[in-house]
Amino acid sequence: MDVSTVTELNAETNQLNSDLSLKVQPGSPWPLGAHWDGAGVNFALFSENAKSVELCLFDGGGKRETARIRIPHWTDQVWHAYLPGLAPGQLYGYRVDGLYDPEKGQLFNPNKLLLDPYARAIVGELAREEMQFDDELYYSQRDTRDNAAAVPKSAVVDDSFDWGNDRPPRTAWAETVLYEVHVKGFTQTHPQVPAALRGSYAGMASPAALAHFARLGITAVNLLPVHYHFDERHLLQMDLKNYWGYNTIGFLPRTPTARRLAASCRPSTNSRPWSGRSMPKASK
Repeated sequence: MDVSTVTELNAETNQLNSDLSLKVQPGSPWPLGAHWDGAGVNFALFSENAKSVELCLFDGGGKRETARIRIPHWTDQVWHAYLPGLAPGQLYGYRVDGLYDPEKGQLFNPNKLLLDPYARAIVGELAREEMQFDDELYYSQRDTRDNAAAVPKSAVVDDSFDWGNDRPPRTAWAETVLYEVHVKGFTQTHPQVPAALRGSYAGMASPAALAHFARLGITAVNLLPVHYHFDERHLLQMDLKNYWGYNTIGFLPRTPTARRLAASCRPSTNSRPWSGRSMPKASK
């Protein structure tokens, strides 16, 4: 990319920043995360000690930052803003500045793009780059390297879902039998789950799976791995993965594998979270 192209891109981004800044409205500090209301998106991020927060918007591929907006509103330790015109599918992240003092547990670094801890979806995967794992550096000085190209992005989603007449079973706690189960592992190895449904949420709702749970007296299942997680460095070095996903970096989004499993239940897009919600409906 030559200097003139960079200048043009910077000018374009600066203009977009200016345009969006003019549109920024206070929004609401609740609910946390990014929520689309049909006309725009409300962003709310908790940070007690941050000195400033910038919202970074990215293109559909998550590689090019298209706008960076300083969030001006802070209420009850929540930074918030509303941007009209944004829609599901928008990728974003945060840059948060403040004190850098590892001994006090303060590691603010605006050079690092952060995921929204309340993101409903995460797009992309963590790159296996040394700067992602350099603990000694992080605790000795503020790293000036920008990590935006090497980290996944949070995504705005459409939270709507038609549950129809479906209702929670509300089984009494005294009668609850909880079964922790690995979606892929269980459905891949159960001999009576149809081959086409093995390794999928739909396989969990198959007659064979439901009969198995009923035979054991199970009233509820706890599915793993579901949360968005990344694999530990020592596992990656051995070309292994964290099978159960016990390294969560996002409690609301699904791990990429879970997104693929969910696709078996109904067509989905990155802007619609938890398409696996069709599974409990199908199991009734």
